[in-house]
Formats: sequence, structure tokens, C-alpha cells
Amino acid sequence: MPIRTSRFSRVRRRVATVAGALGAISAMVLATPNAVSATSENPVPTTTKSLKPGQAFMGAGTMIHEGPQRTTGEADSPTTYATVEGIDVSRWQGSINWTSVRNAGIQFAWIKATEGTSYKDPNFNTNYPNAYYAGVIRGAYHFALPNASSGTTQADYFASNGGGWSADNLTLPGVLDIESNPYGAQCYGLSTTQMRTWISDFYNRYKARTTRDVVIYTSPSWWNTCTGGWNGMATKSPLWVAHWTTASSPTLPTGFSVWTVWQYTSTGSVSGISGNVDRDRFNGTRDRLLALANNTP
Repeated sequence: MPIRTSRFSRVRRRVATVAGALGAISAMVLATPNAVSATSENPVPTTTKSLKPGQAFMGAGTMIHEGPQRTTGEADSPTTYATVEGIDVSRWQGSINWTSVRNAGIQFAWIKATEGTSYKDPNFNTNYPNAYYAGVIRGAYHFALPNASSGTTQADYFASNGGGWSADNLTLPGVLDIESNPYGAQCYGLSTTQMRTWISDFYNRYKARTTRDVVIYTSPSWWNTCTGGWNGMATKSPLWVAHWTTASSPTLPTGFSVWTVWQYTSTGSVSGISGNVDRDRFNGTRDRLLALANNTP
């Protein structure tokens, strides 16, 4: 009996030790910062260093490499510059009530369709038609991974998987989301010359596929660093600039003299969407926004 009791005690102590270790590991996992859930119903993460391929969204790379450009406590919307309001969304916004979004005054939206050449946003096929039927002027965007394949290849993938265009009065041209790499080196390992070529190749193939000039989404810091402040797209592509501030106008990348769309916050809110959503505005009237959608002067 004493021997059995001793063995039982040793086993019990081992079990307790293992359980304690597992509990400690679980606590560490739960406490780890920057952890990103893969469920589509969660709001956009405010920390993004644990993003996995496919999970990028507009501004993800900017948050990682450039940091927030606005301070805590600032209003979501600048109040000194009235214009047409919009949003951009991806899987992170989960289920969206597009009728509520339109009733909240949102007139346009760009929706993530693709990333690289192997990822399609799982919510795109729901969001894209539902936005249309709610009367939101919508378009698709592609998150570029210039280190993964050529600009031509990614433009084809985008155009074939939601990034096309039709003259139906509610479809905007597609967007090339080209920003800091959320998965690694800021400029994706490309030189400024290589990056310019990549962007040109994407632009040329997208236009050949759709007849439209692709809209370029970028931040001033990334564009200046990774393209060398290139002016080669200024007369071709409408600029969508990411500059999170309450100023009356955004800072522009070198090489551009005017902005078409401005993403002014990454922590906005809109009726019909749970959690944070990027807020954007169009530089002009609704008539000019429709002209962009319909490719008219």
C-alpha cells in the first residue's frame, strides 16, 4: 500500500505540473498582442503585425510601417470640408446592412476583391451586389503583392475575379491598393525602378482588360519611398490618398498634384457596420462621382 500511494502521488504531481504548464501557455497565447482572429465577423484589428496572407486590407501596411497619422481623440471626420462620403470594406467588416449604410449618407464604397494571385475575399460576392442594390456606387479593389508575381499577372487575376467594370451608373473603376507590405519589407524587395515597372504593367493590363484607368490607393510615405516620388501615374490614374488626419485636405505623394479620393480615418463608424471602418471622401460633387463611374467627361 505505501508503494502504491507513493506512485499515485508522483503521477498526480506530474499531472498537476503538466496542467499548470498548459494553463500558463494558454494564458500567454491569450495575452499575446497583435493576435488576429480569422473569423469574418470580428472588427478590423487595430494592430496588424500578425496578419496572414489574404488578411490585408486598405491601410494595413501603413499601420505597420508608418504608424497612425492621427491622434487619439480626434473626430472621425474633418468638419471644415464638406464633400461626398464613402467607405472601403473587406472581410473584416463581417455582415453589412447596405441599406443602413446608404441611409447613413454613404454614397460610394470600394470592396476588396483579391490579393496577389491566390486570394479572393470571401465576402466580396455578397457585398458587391448588395451594395449595388442598396444604391451605393461601388467598385472593387486589389491588394497588391509585387513580390509575388508580375503586375500583368495580378491585373489579370483582379479583372477576372471581381475587378471588371460595366457602364451601369453604379460601378466605379477598380483600385490598385499599393502600400507598405503588411507581411514583410516595406517595398517588397523591389527597387524604385522595378516598382515603377510593376505599377505600369498592372495599369496597362487592367486598362486593356476593362478600358478604364485603374485608381491608385497609396500613402505619401510609401509612394515617396518605394517609387522615388514618381510622377509617371499622375496624368493616368485617379489618386486615392491615405492620410488619417482632421485637416481640411490630405498631404499628397510627390508626383501628384490633386487627389480624387481621400481616406481620412481608419477608425470610423457607420450605421449598418459593426466595428471600425475606413472613412473616405470624394473630391467633388455626386455628379462628378457618377462621371467617374460612367467614364464621362
